[in-house]
Amino acid sequence: MTNAVRPDSPARGREITVVGIDGAGKSTLATRLHQALNDAGHEAILIGKHRTDVPMDPGLSDYIDRLNALVYRRDPRIAQACGDHYWLLALAAWYTLQDTLVIEPALAAGTHVILDNAHHKILARYAVNPDVSTGLAEQVFSHLTEPDLVFFLRINARDALARKGEFTSLETGHSGGGDEDFIRYQNIVLAKLHEQEQHSGWLSLDVTDMDRDAVFKTAADALADRLQLAI
Repeated sequence: MTNAVRPDSPARGREITVVGIDGAGKSTLATRLHQALNDAGHEAILIGKHRTDVPMDPGLSDYIDRLNALVYRRDPRIAQACGDHYWLLALAAWYTLQDTLVIEPALAAGTHVILDNAHHKILARYAVNPDVSTGLAEQVFSHLTEPDLVFFLRINARDALARKGEFTSLETGHSGGGDEDFIRYQNIVLAKLHEQEQHSGWLSLDVTDMDRDAVFKTAADALADRLQLAI
């Protein structure tokens, strides 16, 4: 016997994810979509790599914040000493808690989730790393909630660098501090994201010659067409 859906149960929210290399404009689009959904009367939250609040549970919020500090606010020397396998599993723990304690409850309550900094870029980065099995990286993230729509913002690394202007060592794969190091590494990551795209239903947008308003309008039209979310 299946459980009947209660008449007053809210419709499940939709998860909208934005992926791309560093400098593609992910955070800009995610922020605008979140604001537009709320302005249009939809319940929506924006999830990024530092979102740690668990509604109505300060204890869990504090726990996730401490994990976030370990993963994202770490000392570079400690990061290097711990090694790539440790950080893969630490990132998997972070994404698991975010998914279990923040994203899934929001979706179940009928709240739409805009996800910036999703795990897809982590997978792409580890696919570049010869010391870590690609299969292992895929496995530790395989249980995460499947997005309803993924926007893949495509741009080559040289154009992305022109937009960013500056970058961190992580954004070069710790391969050096020069512009060409960023460009080389990000183009490899971009190729790995393309590989993921081939096995998915991502909406791929070439944003090279698009300004922010054009990117937003294209994404807004896709929300209305694919998810019936008018903004």
